[in-house]
Amino acid sequence: MTRFIHDRFAKEFLEELLSPIGTVNVGRDVTSEVREIDVYFTPGTAIPEYSENLGLLGKMAGTTAIFEPFRNPANVSEICSCLGKLLDVRGELERKFRRENTRYDDAQLPRLWILMPTASKALLDGFNAKPDTENWMQGIYFLGESLRTAIVAIHQLPETPETLWLRILGKGKVQQRAIAQLSALATDDPLRIVALELLYRLQSNLVTDIPQELQPEERELIMAIAPLFREQIQAAQQQAREEGLEQGLERGLERGLERGLEQGLEQGLERGRQEQQQLILENFLRVRFGELSPKMTAFLSPISRLFAAEFTVLLLAISMLTVDEAGREQAVKLLAESVLKMFVTNLQEILPQAVTNLLALPVAELTLFVEQLPHLSDAELREMLGKISD
Repeated sequence: MTRFIHDRFAKEFLEELLSPIGTVNVGRDVTSEVREIDVYFTPGTAIPEYSENLGLLGKMAGTTAIFEPFRNPANVSEICSCLGKLLDVRGELERKFRRENTRYDDAQLPRLWILMPTASKALLDGFNAKPDTENWMQGIYFLGESLRTAIVAIHQLPETPETLWLRILGKGKVQQRAIAQLSALATDDPLRIVALELLYRLQSNLVTDIPQELQPEERELIMAIAPLFREQIQAAQQQAREEGLEQGLERGLERGLERGLEQGLEQGLERGRQEQQQLILENFLRVRFGELSPKMTAFLSPISRLFAAEFTVLLLAISMLTVDEAGREQAVKLLAESVLKMFVTNLQEILPQAVTNLLALPVAELTLFVEQLPHLSDAELREMLGKISD
């Protein structure tokens, strides 16, 4: 079961990193027995700087490519299956060129990259796979040129920045060290953000889908990911805190001229704190779920008033949700619950029904209701949330 979770992570990881420089087809079917290619990549408009940042993975993506990642070392049968997919693609291309009456060139055939944590000498010798040290680094073994195939033994790759994005697809200590090295990248690095988002999703799937089946290796992986998540939140909070402090001081000084310096500074700093938390939440939701829904937006302002500890707990709860429509809906419920708890006391016994009634409102009415929350009494709120008796 865990293998399928890691397989899904590898496909999503390659899709996200390669999509800026080409077309990525995950799960592409080929003819014959309808075998499915894991990742089929076709280069698009060249972005040299981005490809360079991808390092070894960017070099592999210089031509049309098939990526077949394995969580565990592939055996002879599995490698033959990958070769079968490549030959099926070759057959498709030859038939296409015949129909179009154009000349076929082997250079147009994709190169197959079989990614696995490690590869034994016996396996490599069985396929006559040889290194090409003049053009490629240690850990990459090429089959005969006509086969256009290479086996990548990830654990044998040198641990340099150039191999980072492939080593994240490794296993055990190699993968854990690669994850730890992400922390050396700038917190606003786009590749770091994408990788961390996918790693959080992997962590969430491992924890929620099959906790009873987790092996010690999976548990260590979860522990390796957790500090990076806390680090990302803290960095975002620190940045927003600095921005909020600056804005708060400016506004505080402006108000201080009119109402007194001390009072103006306090109000300005508090306003800055709220703005920083709203900015963190908005960016966090957008990175995780994409475009914010109108109902999410309706809760941003009141959520910004939460105390720092409560705000962090909310972010952690949202981070554990699945990144799909069900997760998006659950995130809206968490936002609604947090807002209601801020303004209604002893709400626990009616909270589920209150949240359901609140979210059933049209967006315009919901927005108006949320704006009115600070000015309504407990009794008025309970009545408006569904006339639920105590």
